[in-house]
Amino acid sequence: MRMRPIVGPVPDTGVRPAGGMDEIAGQLAAGRVAVLTGAGISTESGIPDYRGVTGRHRRHSPMTYQDFVSDEANRRRYWARGYVGRRAIAAARPNAGHHAVQALRVSGHVGAVITQNVDGLHQAAGTKDAVALHGSLDRVVCLDCGTTGPRDELDARLLAANGEFLSAQGAAELPVNPDGDVELPDELVDMFRVVPCERCGGVLKPYVVFFGENVPKHRTQRCFDLVDAADSLLVLGSSLAVLSGLRFVRRAAKDGKPVSIINLGPTRGDDMAHAHVALPLGEALTELTERLGVR
Repeated sequence: MRMRPIVGPVPDTGVRPAGGMDEIAGQLAAGRVAVLTGAGISTESGIPDYRGVTGRHRRHSPMTYQDFVSDEANRRRYWARGYVGRRAIAAARPNAGHHAVQALRVSGHVGAVITQNVDGLHQAAGTKDAVALHGSLDRVVCLDCGTTGPRDELDARLLAANGEFLSAQGAAELPVNPDGDVELPDELVDMFRVVPCERCGGVLKPYVVFFGENVPKHRTQRCFDLVDAADSLLVLGSSLAVLSGLRFVRRAAKDGKPVSIINLGPTRGDDMAHAHVALPLGEALTELTERLGVR
């Protein structure tokens, strides 16, 4: 399945599921809930989303897979901006929403967690078995020989090749994008040196699914299996703008399973949901854990 960038926020169709927090609390109380999270759950950790209230998609279009593999200059631009932006991603910490999801997982109310995010914050909050649908920024892969390795090791090599490149103070003043990079002037990008795979000299890419790239079939099937094994689906902080997440909502709805959504803006799944709550995730999930007596 190839994802294409969707410019701007999801249009508001006016569809308003009738249910609210009571319905979602009841859904969680019944247990066996599969949770699907998007960028909205990480905004309270300082990582912006693309299309929500804090969305940056109208100002920033993410690089596509085709752009990355076809042009060395594009790869230089990606790695230069990602090298600087990774400091902000690496410094981010799980927020109340991530911790609430983990508490609900431990208590048995949530049976599985699927995340569209590549920031690793669910795992940092303790949800080690969360399925990262789009991969993780913590690793890199060689497109030539398939070798994977830690991003920290690549960053050390980039530091050796480029020095400080941009002062810590200068980097801190640049807003980070949802995919972990920052905007840099062309003249600075042109100075950046990209390093190749140490094993074969090939092209390195972050171990994430770019727009325009296929989600690995085995990972997609794993997520379908988790949705199939659940009694209901809860979407947290996703506009469901791309099919990679929306298809799980369609699967659950087709099977007659309740679908509920907590997201500040409209979503492409609202017409299939029985509840949609427009609250910040930290606030909403904290309330739900308190209702259920979960700590």
